Amino acid sequence: MASTTDRTKSPMRTSVWLEGKADRGRRSAQPAGLDRDKIIDATVRLLDAEGAARFSMRKLAAELNVTAMSVYWYVDTKDDLLELALDAVFGTVPLPDTDADADTGDWRDQLRALAAGYRALLVRHPWVSPLIGTYLNIGPHSMAFSRAAQQIVRNTGLPPHGQMGGISAVFQFVYGFGTIEGHFIERCAAAGLDQDEYFREAMGTIRERPQYRETFAQADELMEARGGDTVEEMRERDFGFALDLLIAGIEAMVERSKA
Repeated sequence: MASTTDRTKSPMRTSVWLEGKADRGRRSAQPAGLDRDKIIDATVRLLDAEGAARFSMRKLAAELNVTAMSVYWYVDTKDDLLELALDAVFGTVPLPDTDADADTGDWRDQLRALAAGYRALLVRHPWVSPLIGTYLNIGPHSMAFSRAAQQIVRNTGLPPHGQMGGISAVFQFVYGFGTIEGHFIERCAAAGLDQDEYFREAMGTIRERPQYRETFAQADELMEARGGDTVEEMRERDFGFALDLLIAGIEAMVERSKA
């Protein structure tokens, strides 16, 4: 196993994907009936149920009905396992065919599809967003996602110096939107309420406070104007409109680059 001291000596090497451990095969002395895929699947289930803060190798071993030492036959550290789980869930994001000709206009639909898939990932697995910022996130599924995003933005016609900015504009927006959405859903579940019930109770409580009354009166007007009968419908409208704004911005910048 890699010690904490070893990992802090070389922080740039602190990744299961850089240390030659991601493809470890089964050795004869390892426990029967257990493999890395089963361990990763159980890890994802526990992370979904309890979050990264409460995850432990001891809880994982109990979920698998094995000893904690049995898990360490397959991974050296908890960090390695979290990196493997992070890449595994990135493998669930559908990737569009990015080989289409840039002149067909397919990039718009592809960008929307990839953005929607990324958002769904962040909402379905709220533990993903903090781990993206914690680890290098360079596993094969994550890299496939990154290559798809890069190719789609390349197909927009943006000049090379603006392509990373285009990627950042879209996917940093989706990251923030999906992270907040996922946390809100978790908060509702913890309160034993659905999203609409929680929203109504929260807004009702806030409106009772004089210091917030004027601000939220203006917010009510905006919410009525945007439409939607439920929190989910309002959120879908906001997400779709924001993506349309970003796409329009990309189109405008492409035209500007041609002038």
